[in-house]
Amino acid sequence: MIARQLARDSQAVAPGPVATELFLQGRSEEQIHNFARMPTPERLGQPEDIASIIAFLASPAAAWVNGQVLLANGGAV
Repeated sequence: MIARQLARDSQAVAPGPVATELFLQGRSEEQIHNFARMPTPERLGQPEDIASIIAFLASPAAAWVNGQVLLANGGAV
């Protein structure tokens, strides 16, 4: 019963490569360049890209979005 109630109002964001310290740490310039070329916009995501999605999901505008996992990966397949 609780799981059903929580699922109604739960969303998740699954980010692709985002230029954060955690992502960049331990990767070579070549690896980062290869990741940046993969998504459609041909750049790494920025923390602001993910923050905008989370802000939308937390807003009244997302009232009709329920139980979804949103892929935030710039269009990478």
